[in-house]
Amino acid sequence: MGLFGGSSKKEEEQKVYFSAVDGLKKLYKAKIKPVEEMYKFDAFYSNTLTDADFDANPQVLLLGQYSVGKTSFIRYLIEQDFPGSHIGPEPTTDRFMAVMHGAKERIIPGNALAVQEDKPFKGLQQFGTNFLQRLECSQCPSPVLEKVTFIDSPGVLSGEKQRLDRGYDFTRVIEWFARKSDLIILLFDAHKLDISDEFKRAITALKPHDEKIRVVLNKADSVDTQQLMRVYGALMWSLGKVTQTPEVKRIYISSFWNQEFKNLSNKELFEQEREDLLKELRELPRNSAMRKINELVKRTRQIKVHALLIGHIKSLMPSMFGKSSKQQWILDNMKDIFRTVQRENHLPFGDFPNMEQFKASIQDFDFSKFPKLDTKAIEAMDGVIGRDIPHLMNQFPSEREDEAVVRAEADGLDSGNPFLTVASERNDAVEWLVTVSEKAKYRTHFLSCNPVNGKVAGGAAKNVLMKSKLDFASLGKIWTLSDIDKDGFLDLDEFCVAMRLCHDGMKGRLPPDVLPDALIPPSKKNLLANATPPPPQEEVQAPIKQLSTEPEEEDPFA
Repeated sequence: MGLFGGSSKKEEEQKVYFSAVDGLKKLYKAKIKPVEEMYKFDAFYSNTLTDADFDANPQVLLLGQYSVGKTSFIRYLIEQDFPGSHIGPEPTTDRFMAVMHGAKERIIPGNALAVQEDKPFKGLQQFGTNFLQRLECSQCPSPVLEKVTFIDSPGVLSGEKQRLDRGYDFTRVIEWFARKSDLIILLFDAHKLDISDEFKRAITALKPHDEKIRVVLNKADSVDTQQLMRVYGALMWSLGKVTQTPEVKRIYISSFWNQEFKNLSNKELFEQEREDLLKELRELPRNSAMRKINELVKRTRQIKVHALLIGHIKSLMPSMFGKSSKQQWILDNMKDIFRTVQRENHLPFGDFPNMEQFKASIQDFDFSKFPKLDTKAIEAMDGVIGRDIPHLMNQFPSEREDEAVVRAEADGLDSGNPFLTVASERNDAVEWLVTVSEKAKYRTHFLSCNPVNGKVAGGAAKNVLMKSKLDFASLGKIWTLSDIDKDGFLDLDEFCVAMRLCHDGMKGRLPPDVLPDALIPPSKKNLLANATPPPPQEEVQAPIKQLSTEPEEEDPFA
């Protein structure tokens, strides 16, 4: 099957993301971690991040009742058995198992796993020995595991078994793994649609990570078409009662195992659904880098609010007498303190922690020993969010470029065209003339046009392009050249081409008849590789009116 391909383009693209994550790690150590330590952030929220948290592969958490196919799902994806895997109709997985890459097959016990510096599981020590005895790491030399880690969970209990004590807080452990995971897959068996109380608590705990959740109806080939329709409807109804959201989650319907489908009447549907889910898994390395950035932004916002709260509480404490009574007054009036900090610093309430949990964490501290508010630390947090992280994100390829690469690779594989690869290599050898700094500047003008679905129409771009003071014919030609995919709109890359041509025109260079290779964005090169040249037109239609040709010495776009 080959979950992850060996494309050199994708390998180069992943290097870009890994480089950005490395920059994220350095940013955290230099500007964020010192503030965390100053205001004891780890005592209130999560532990300080380690190198392993940044360097870890994308992680997929599998959750479901026993015998719904979680272990079979992993075995299907990695195309081999892994140490400690047991498959059967009875509850075979009685522990959490991290399935990771390793040079040799081996099992690492939980207590040893939780203290390893190169593994992202040190935070699990908080759940105690009872849990760590039910945690294992299974390593095997699978190529798939070089790029993704799977977390196989014990089957969720149902019926009378729910009354048994696991010896640890199952829901809190699920929450911990959910925070660290890039994808959470809820598996259901076509014959097991009931959602037990324990499963309901686990799904409810996943609500803050709703965007990561995917639902799989496994073993769908074990029922006929009529039964499948009823099973699908029943599952949608059950999930709707638990999630209590107006949005209906997509359910992937297939069977994930290394055997032929039992019911061939829905074979095409099962294969399409399976491929859709595998596509999401293939995209995990890129999405993982974006998730790490997203999580660090959320963490930075939390740290800023936490520092402001601690600093404000410290300012309320007396220097000599009455510390105990004042501390109790602060605890009793925490709601007013939250409002004061929010109002004085113009912060959204969504960035504030749960007040009751905050009170429970802070009440054991001596408030008089808290550090004073460091305004430079707050400015550093603003700089991280407003300047440093956007700079890192500028290193990432655009979404449309990613789509173009995937589309071109698919076309090259399916069409059998021997010239497509040659043309792509020829175009890729030419470096785009639009520099990174120019694109960053043009992006600002692009966003000022209020793009819809990542594109701007002629009317929206008109006011910006008019500043060039070029004549009607030149602007019309520029629009035609820039609209590379001929859809009547400009995306960011096409807009950059238009801006570059406008700048060239202001320096006295006439727009070319054909867009040079050096001005074709990387995201469009495969699109033009086999394009047929359009027939000559007597008049160019463009959404630009007649403009003045008065000379302009300074950059009118600045």
